[in-house]
Amino acid sequence: MAYRHELAGGIRAVTLIFVMVGERAPDFVLSDQTGRTRTLSEMLVDGPMVLFFYPVASSPLSTAETCRFRELGSEFTGLGVQRVGISTDDLSRQSRFAERRAVDHPLLCDSRSQVAAEFGVRRRMFGPLGQALLRVRESRGGRHTRPGPLTRWLLSAKRTTFVIDTDRTVLKVISSELRAGVHADLALHYLRTRRPRAVARIPMPRPSSERVRISLSALRGGAPG
Repeated sequence: MAYRHELAGGIRAVTLIFVMVGERAPDFVLSDQTGRTRTLSEMLVDGPMVLFFYPVASSPLSTAETCRFRELGSEFTGLGVQRVGISTDDLSRQSRFAERRAVDHPLLCDSRSQVAAEFGVRRRMFGPLGQALLRVRESRGGRHTRPGPLTRWLLSAKRTTFVIDTDRTVLKVISSELRAGVHADLALHYLRTRRPRAVARIPMPRPSSERVRISLSALRGGAPG
């Protein structure tokens, strides 16, 4: 659950946003740690995805989580599943983080917290301090000059993992702030044990008695009676 703050006619509106199992994940366009533009729908052409939001790049828990996804990379690849990390860090931080930890999968830069809000994992902005920080980030286009730990945390995403199918359907949601290392293992366990999704069947029209009579007569070489 997240709260989207919007200005409409000078009035700040608060909107609740949910992304739950069975719903379609919102499409988005973001840059990864190399500056390459990534679109969710385009990435899903290559197969299902585990999209994991982490609060702050290079923090101890986020490092443990990301490295665990890296360690299990071959397991996910064997199932045909992609791994994609995402946080509200900017390109420079994501790039340094990926290089230091030898990350072999995309890390997306949601520096304006927009995608986190759409997925329902952006932190609530409590009080004047949070609102002021949000206004500063929006006015600077998501860029800060040496943001401190408190600022980065208040504007970060909650640690949440989404397993997403190729049609953007959310199959599984894993949410745990402190047990960072279990996200990859739980996602992998789900993918190994999940049942195939049921495919909706289109009912075929039943032939009318008149059409059956005509078909039988054609096979006998006669005319319908």
